[in-house]
Amino acid sequence: MNPESAQEIRLKRLYFRSQHRGNKEMDIVLGKFAEAHLRTLEPGLLDIYERLLEEDDVYLWDWLVGKTAPPEEYAPLFAMMHFAA
Repeated sequence: MNPESAQEIRLKRLYFRSQHRGNKEMDIVLGKFAEAHLRTLEPGLLDIYERLLEEDDVYLWDWLVGKTAPPEEYAPLFAMMHFAA
């Protein structure tokens, strides 16, 4: 498999995971974020986004609405999400 097709598969997987969280609100927020930003995220942020998708929706929502601060590594992504939501 060439590197381009491996990257395409990864993006499709991340996009799917963004839209199928099990929590409708996070499906919408992360789905819109994925549509707007996945293809243009630099590799380091893409790795961080992949780790973010492993987090529980309860924490993600609290971070998104400002109830608690997200871990520092996620801060750039959450700053972008406010514009995608």
